[in-house]
Amino acid sequence: MPNRKRLFDLAGGAAGLLVFAPILVVVAGAILLEDGTPILFRQDRLGRSRMRFTIFKFRSMRDGRITRVGRILRATGLDELPQFVNILRGEMSAVGPRPLTESDVTRLGWATRPYDFRWRLSPGLTGLAQVIGSQAGRRSLALDRRYVRRPSLWLDLQLVLISFVVNLLGKQRVRLLLERRRRTTRGRWRGATIRDWPA
Repeated sequence: MPNRKRLFDLAGGAAGLLVFAPILVVVAGAILLEDGTPILFRQDRLGRSRMRFTIFKFRSMRDGRITRVGRILRATGLDELPQFVNILRGEMSAVGPRPLTESDVTRLGWATRPYDFRWRLSPGLTGLAQVIGSQAGRRSLALDRRYVRRPSLWLDLQLVLISFVVNLLGKQRVRLLLERRRRTTRGRWRGATIRDWPA
């Protein structure tokens, strides 16, 4: 699957930049008009095999406060669009565990060998934990573990499509819809469909 996943990432990253090019320009202009430069936020994250890389996002804060434009970007996930560059560079995948900082890993207690499974795959622009929106370390870790154990291109495609819907409708609305759907279905999580993720 690794080769197929990389091809999926390359195709998705290139298509994403092409499709979202007008939005990238509009967002960059909005940030510039509201409070100037820098337009991008850069931060070191841990990638596959815990290798450090620099992640790109649209800047959403100024002096510790979320800007008006930043609030919209965060609600729709548009602040993460520059990460298509990280995907094309091979530092991230379209789908994978949430990219964390080294301080996040230390705070959560995930720096030891039992948690190495989480870094077998590249971190993702989207993923089970990102879509569901869990900030709880235990639940997020469970979702990452299930994805690493049973990755599939079909699940990747579903998560990417849901992420596009998030860009249109906003994170909270989509998460409520997914949670409602999950509660009306039965069966164990098989890594095949998004509706069967664990509670």
